[in-house]
This record gives sequence, C-alpha cells and structure tokens, in this order.
Amino acid sequence: MQAWRVHRNGEPSEVMELEETDRPTPGDGQVLIAVRAANINFPDALLCRGQYQVRPPLPFTPGVEVCGETEDGRRVLATPALPRGGFAEYVVADEAALLPAPEALDDAEAAALHIGYQTGWFGLHRRARLQSGETLLVHAAAGGVGSAAVQLGKAAGATVIGVVGGPEKASIARELGCDLVIDRRTEDIVTAVKEATGGRGADVVYDPVGGDAYAKSVKCIAFEGRVVVVGFASGVVPTPGLNHALVKNYSIAGLHWGLYNTKDPAAVRACHDELTELAARGVIKPLISERVPMADAARAVQRVADGTSTGRIVVLPSGGTR
Repeated sequence: MQAWRVHRNGEPSEVMELEETDRPTPGDGQVLIAVRAANINFPDALLCRGQYQVRPPLPFTPGVEVCGETEDGRRVLATPALPRGGFAEYVVADEAALLPAPEALDDAEAAALHIGYQTGWFGLHRRARLQSGETLLVHAAAGGVGSAAVQLGKAAGATVIGVVGGPEKASIARELGCDLVIDRRTEDIVTAVKEATGGRGADVVYDPVGGDAYAKSVKCIAFEGRVVVVGFASGVVPTPGLNHALVKNYSIAGLHWGLYNTKDPAAVRACHDELTELAARGVIKPLISERVPMADAARAVQRVADGTSTGRIVVLPSGGTR
C-alpha cells in the first residue's frame, strides 16, 4: 500500500515521503481500516517537526484522524495508532475507540468532525461551562479548530466574536456565523471586544494560538471569565501572570482532549452522540476548504503548518467522497 512516511524531523514538505510499504496487521483488540478520508491537523505538522508532545519513533506516518471502512463494512471514525498514522491507504485502530461516522456527513466532513469538534465541545462545555447569552471570543476563527468552536458556540446560544488574520478569513468567519469579526491585522482586539460588550469583556475565550492572542485575551476578559488554552499555533507558549488572574478574577483552563480517551472514554462517546445529532440537524458542518489526492498530502500539511489554510484540508487516499 501507499503511505506517507517521515524519516527525519523537519518541515512537512521536506521530510514527508510517499512510499510503498506493507499493509499493517491488527493486533489484539484492533481492526484494519481502509482509509477513505484523512483530516489534516496542526499536530501533524508538529509531529513532522518533532515538536509534538508525542514523538513516535522514526520512520512514522502522520495523520491523527480518519474516516474509513472496516473489513466488515462499517463506516467509522478512528484515531490510528502511531507510528502508523492516517496518511496511508490502510490503518489499524483500537476497536473500542471506533466511532460511527455520521450519516449526515460525507467522508471528508466526517473525518473533520472528530478531534476538532470534540476539543471544542469539551473545551466550551466541560472546561468553560459556556452558557447561553454569554460572549465567546474565538481566535483563529476561520481555521479548523476555531471554525468548530464558532459553530459550537452558536449552537450553545452564545454571542460569538471571531478573530482572524486578513479579509479572506474574515469573510469565512462571517459565513460561519460569527456575530462580530475582528481582523487582528487592522483592528485592536482589546478595544473591539470591549466596545462590543459594553466594557464587560468576553465571558469565554477559546485560544488555540497562544502568544499575543493570549496576551490580548486576558486584557479583555470579563469578570469571572474563563480562558480555555487549546494549543499554541503561534509557536509561542504564554507565561500567564497569576497575579493578573487573581486581580481580574478569571480562570485559566487547559484542554488536552486526548486524555479523555483514557480517563473518561464514556464522555467521548456521549460527546460524539451529541455532535452526530447536531450534524443531523444541520447545526454544525465541518468547513472543508480542500479535498486533496494522496499525492498532494505533503504540500497540504505544509500549508496548515504555515497558517495559510482555512477550515480543514482533507486527504482522500482512496478517493472517498461519500
């Protein structure tokens, strides 16, 4: 079968190589899956660079989430077991962790529903306890992680403010349903948020960016606000001033979705049921900006790494379209 493999760490476009390799063999409790769609996530770029919290042995295949078909014909969502990730024609995954692919979504959309939307749901509902009528500030609102948070925030009845970089991404954020869009390149985030909220600030901040985005967020956080730290796409890990959190009376909550798979797998399944229902009702729908063939995967991962993509880019190893 064909699979993209990384033999040394570096930029995705330089270190990802498309190779012929053996089809993986399932171990105890695992199943073989024919990959129909593999969603690209920012962690795939970090894996290539050797900067992710998990460092699989070289060589490895990136790709942390897929929609595929099992040998008995089930259409499922899976997180493949590294070092044999999803940018391949076949993967193996733990049977117990498989989730049914929502019928309302095609393969690419289903693949993109998994980690990003689960992260958004747990971040907004379990960690931040977002309430209807509150104001949610989402950074990188036109990206894969941010777009999911925008849709889930609107579904929860929140007023959603999206922060983006550039007019093209601003247009996408508006189409996603943001009540207000702030272009960080031309507008001051703190001033805009305070003006939009009558000086109160944002009740919940969803931050997959870190760096300056975090610094600006805590300057416009509301009384008893909650900042959900999702990731550091900027490459800069903030160093929060806890005296500032004390004086302004806000909370900082970390969100590592992967831990729920081991600490509370029942919650993951319950979340998937709710996401499936929201998808069936048309309330959420992953924003797929590109569906690329297997041969273009490395270039696509590089665009995600460079921050030039919008929504989700999905690799179709076997031409899946459903």
